[in-house]
Amino acid sequence: MTKKYFLVAGAVLLISLSACAKSIRYSQEEIKNFSPTIQERIKNKEIAVGMTKLQVRYAWGGPDNVIVLPPSENGKERIEWVYEKLHFFKSRLIFTDDKLTEIISTEPGITK
Repeated sequence: MTKKYFLVAGAVLLISLSACAKSIRYSQEEIKNFSPTIQERIKNKEIAVGMTKLQVRYAWGGPDNVIVLPPSENGKERIEWVYEKLHFFKSRLIFTDDKLTEIISTEPGITK
């Protein structure tokens, strides 16, 4: 019960923070320690499997919705971030233990 409470509380916190951070992406100082490839992706507003939640937030901003998913078969935390553009395109990003593991998108040009 306690673990479930913390997951729900964490999701609520992420949602509230994402609303505030939507317009603020990053500064050069914040991304300087990432690999050159990741820095370039962030600058180009691109994402890829393997990026962390922070890196995705820097690239795309905060998600429109955060969904806590059931843990993976081996007990790893799973979270889904949902981004919507123009109420027509939708991208769902699945993170497993802070790493982007799956991209499901109806938006053309999204790296999968």
